[in-house]
Amino acid sequence: MRSKTILLTIVMLILLAPNANAASETGVDNNPGDDEPFTVIDRDSPSVDNEKWSLTIEMSQEAYDNGTTFEITTQICTNDGVCDPPEIMDADIDERIHSISVTPPTDHTYINWRVKAIDSEGNKTNYPHGDWFKTWSSCYYDDGIWGGEDSIATGGCIKTGEDTPGFSTIFTIAAISIAFATVGNRKTH
Repeated sequence: MRSKTILLTIVMLILLAPNANAASETGVDNNPGDDEPFTVIDRDSPSVDNEKWSLTIEMSQEAYDNGTTFEITTQICTNDGVCDPPEIMDADIDERIHSISVTPPTDHTYINWRVKAIDSEGNKTNYPHGDWFKTWSSCYYDDGIWGGEDSIATGGCIKTGEDTPGFSTIFTIAAISIAFATVGNRKTH
């Protein structure tokens, strides 16, 4: 009997494992599907350090006709594993269109966002249920791995305004080497 219980538990864990990881795959945005009372009209992806990230959604006609309102909440998480507290955004609203923007700090991993639909009777439903939609950064560190279009192979991120990653480091080492060479040549003469 005990072996059947263990076998059943293992089978259940194997079947549930792919579903548990599907929404949170590193580097892959978690986007709304077809079950939400809104569609994404425009969303910046990836998000970029210190640059405005924008999201525009359109409420379904049915939700609009029923007097539903939306609250959009964001949460920014950084490469050191710390997430800011969730923040309800002040959306620009034009009938069914809701737009927000936020500027993520340097070294952010991703921007979490969700929509709370509040119907005319005050009932509240979060989308997604119990999780977040997610937009990954152009350079992120997650579970020991650097990724994103602005990450560099040796680890870390290309810094904004630098044409060549590490150029300032190379320049500094070259300047110190020249200084030592110059001082060494003066002592031998």
